[in-house]
Amino acid sequence: MPGRAEGGAFRHIAAFLFVIATTLLPLPALAQNRPDVEKQFQRWITGDLAPVAKKAGISEKTMKAAFQGITLNWDLPDLVPPGSEPPKQQDQSQAEFSSPGAYFSEKRLQGLAETGRGLASTYSATLKKIEAAYGVPGEIVVAIWGRESGFGKARMPYSAVQVLATKAFMSTRKDMFREELIAALKMIERGDVDPGTMKGSWAGALGQPQFMPSSYLKYAVDFDGDGRPDIWNSVPDALASIAHYLQKEGWQRGRDWGFEVTIPAKVSCAQEGPDLAKPISAWATTGITRISGKAFPAADLKADGMMLVPAGRSGPEFVVTPNFYVIKEYNNSDLYALFIGNLADRIASGAGPFQAPWGDVGKMLRSDVLAMQKALVAKGYDVGNVDGLPGYKTRRSLGDWQAKNGLAPTCFPDPSLKGKIR
Repeated sequence: MPGRAEGGAFRHIAAFLFVIATTLLPLPALAQNRPDVEKQFQRWITGDLAPVAKKAGISEKTMKAAFQGITLNWDLPDLVPPGSEPPKQQDQSQAEFSSPGAYFSEKRLQGLAETGRGLASTYSATLKKIEAAYGVPGEIVVAIWGRESGFGKARMPYSAVQVLATKAFMSTRKDMFREELIAALKMIERGDVDPGTMKGSWAGALGQPQFMPSSYLKYAVDFDGDGRPDIWNSVPDALASIAHYLQKEGWQRGRDWGFEVTIPAKVSCAQEGPDLAKPISAWATTGITRISGKAFPAADLKADGMMLVPAGRSGPEFVVTPNFYVIKEYNNSDLYALFIGNLADRIASGAGPFQAPWGDVGKMLRSDVLAMQKALVAKGYDVGNVDGLPGYKTRRSLGDWQAKNGLAPTCFPDPSLKGKIR
C-alpha cells in the first residue's frame, strides 16, 4: 500500500521482509476511562485538528460532514490512549525470522495467476491504453492489483476517517497519521469521495490499489473519463492509478523487472544491492546466465542490472533491473517485489515458480542475527539497519567476512557462524 502507514518505510512498507513474531502487546488494562478519552478526542478534533485543517483549506462544512458521528475505534492495533505507555514489542530473543520461501505460497500464487490471467484478458483494451500512457506492462499492474486487494474483492470495512483520526489522536505515529487525515479531508473537500464511502483497511489504505490518502492525491487518475479518480469502484481508474504511481517513481519503459539466474561459485554473492549496479552484459561476462537458458534481452545488455540473493546461496538468485526497485517503492520489501514479478510472469506467459528451491534458512533467533550485525559493524562493515533482519547489506557483509576468513561465502546468517563472528 503505497504511502501506507502500517508496514514500514511509509510506502507500503517492509513488513514483508520476513515473517516476524514480534506482535504488539494489547492496550493497557486501564485503557483509561473510555468515555473520558472519547471526550478528549472530540476536544482534540475541534481544538487541535480543526485549526490545522482550516489552514490546509478544509471548510467547516467538510469537517462537519467528515466527523459526524465519528468516535474512536478501540479495536485498532498500535494505540496509545492518553496517559498510557506505548506498547512494547515482545522480547526479540524469542522471535525467529522465517525462510524467505515461506512468503511464496504456491497455492496462493497459482490462484492469483489464474484469476489475473482472466482479468487481464477482460481488461486487455484498458491495459493496452494504460501501458501506452504510462509505460508499465499490464501484467505488472494486474499483479499489484491482485496482491493488494484480491483484484478489488477484499473487504475494506473501515471508515477511513475514523481509522485515521483514531491513529492521529492516539497511536505511536500520530504526526504521520495526522498528515494522512488532512490528505483524506482534502479528498472530501474537493469532491472526490464522500465520508461515508471512503472505506479502507485498518491502516487507512484506500480502495483497490490500497493507496494512503497522500498517495491518492499524488497518483490517483481519472482514466474512465467520468471527472474524478474513483479507486473504489472504477477498475480503469484503479489500474491506471497503479501504473501512474510506478511511472512517477521511475519505471523504465520497455524493461522487465528482472531475471532468475545461476551465479557460478567463482562469482561472489557479496555483490548484491542497488548501489553495485553494472551493465547486464558485465554480469553475463562473469558467467551469470538465466536459469531458463534464454539469453538476456539484447536491449538490456547495455542497461544496468543488480545482483539479488534474498536467501544467499540457499535460494533463487537474480539479476534485477531498476524496475524491481520501483516495485519496492510500492512496498519496500525484496520479497514483495519478487512476488509481484513472479506473479506478473505467470499472468503474462504462464510461468511457474522460481526454478531454484528455497533453502531451509531463517530458523535463527533475531537476537543471534542482531549479534552478528553488531560484530560486523564493530569490524567496520556496513550492515544497513542493525535490527536482527538480514537485508542485502547484512548479506553481502557476511559474504565478504566469510571470504576474508577462509570460508565459502553463503551470504546468509546460519547457526555455524554464531560463535565465529565476534
